[in-house]
Amino acid sequence: MNLFNLEHKVILITGGCGTLGGGIAKYLLENKATVILLHYKKEPLLNTIEDLKKVSNTVDGYICNVVEEKSLQDVAKKIMDTYGKIDVLINAAGGNKPGATVGPDQSVFDVDVEQFKQVIDLNLFGSIIPSLVFGKEMASTKKGVIINVSSMAADRAITRIMGYSASKAAIDNFTKWMSVELAQKYGDGMRVNAIAPGFFIGNQNRALLTNEDGSYTDRGNTIIKNTPMNRFGDADELNGAIHYLCTEASKFVTGIVIPIDGGFSAFSGV
Repeated sequence: MNLFNLEHKVILITGGCGTLGGGIAKYLLENKATVILLHYKKEPLLNTIEDLKKVSNTVDGYICNVVEEKSLQDVAKKIMDTYGKIDVLINAAGGNKPGATVGPDQSVFDVDVEQFKQVIDLNLFGSIIPSLVFGKEMASTKKGVIINVSSMAADRAITRIMGYSASKAAIDNFTKWMSVELAQKYGDGMRVNAIAPGFFIGNQNRALLTNEDGSYTDRGNTIIKNTPMNRFGDADELNGAIHYLCTEASKFVTGIVIPIDGGFSAFSGV
């Protein structure tokens, strides 16, 4: 028996058109999974599906809003009617807003509370609500996997990103809480875990970490100095942990948060 087999697994990915979600989707399709992308805009969803069909035809997608319960319930019914099951939910939807950060010339008292709430809504409730809606479908068969996306910002004070940090810290606790609840009420076939990426250069943070000539900014250099592997991560380096958590290879693993950070979380700075 191949414990790492992904073939015939139906895997949902929220935020499936983003850099993180799209990269994970491509990898899972390459490994014969059926992947369903969930996104709130039609055009990016259709474009992403078209692109991923070059990898495999076992990709589908639905328009929904991860913070609207009714929207997710409607999609859950369609998915169950079409596929009959949901094996894995990957909560990759998330993001930040300028007003929820503390700029170099600002203090915490300058934070925009409304934008802070929006960041919490997307990063926290954008994982909680899908977990409740799609997790309920999994619970009906007492079998399913939920994978949340945390961050290195969750367990230590990383300057500036106040709203993002608070929401990801809550994701860690929710992951552990939900893992206990589902295992106790629905058995060992229900598992909830998370990955915690370290520092990866993407569209949202590129200007913060690199200069136009490709050299690192002061913030970028500080991160590298505190990362024992002395580099930023590549998006495809998340895929091994995702693969493991999706499959029976991790069937006795629940309630954990896996750092994927080049040693950042282990290093004291000394």
